[in-house]
Amino acid sequence: MQAEEIFVVDEDGFRTNVGIILTNNYGRLFWAKRTGKNAWQFPQGGVNASEDPQDAMFRELHEETGLLKKDVSVIRCTSGWLRYRLPKRLIRYENNPVCIGQKQKWFLLKLTGQEQNIKLDTLKPPEFDAWRWVNYWYPLNQVVNFKKEVYRKALSEFIHAWIQLQSN
Repeated sequence: MQAEEIFVVDEDGFRTNVGIILTNNYGRLFWAKRTGKNAWQFPQGGVNASEDPQDAMFRELHEETGLLKKDVSVIRCTSGWLRYRLPKRLIRYENNPVCIGQKQKWFLLKLTGQEQNIKLDTLKPPEFDAWRWVNYWYPLNQVVNFKKEVYRKALSEFIHAWIQLQSN
């Protein structure tokens, strides 16, 4: 976390966040491994008090993948906020306000730039230490349990737009 970041936690205890589903020309999705862990996920991150969700998404995209706005096209955004609760063991009760989970706006992006522009070391320390392209529904069986329902909802909401991309 950078010093200037002030995360927004709503009155219910959910931190405002964005999630990114990046697809390539072959319909495969960007899937990244958290640094030093055997945990894979889509890029995501908090929305700062001074940002709207799309601004936060482009900042997170750059910090976590090295990609810039010019490297992607925004295809869709979820119609509403998707929420998940953190397991009790991950809640930091010493924080004020206490964050019990995240509410997320998800974005479906298409990579329009070069794959070699993906660089995981933009942020120090990097969020991810490996990545790969995976099939559309693959993440549902791989992500940590408490995020599965949000992933299912985001992927389900984007499926028609993703199919449309494949037919173009």
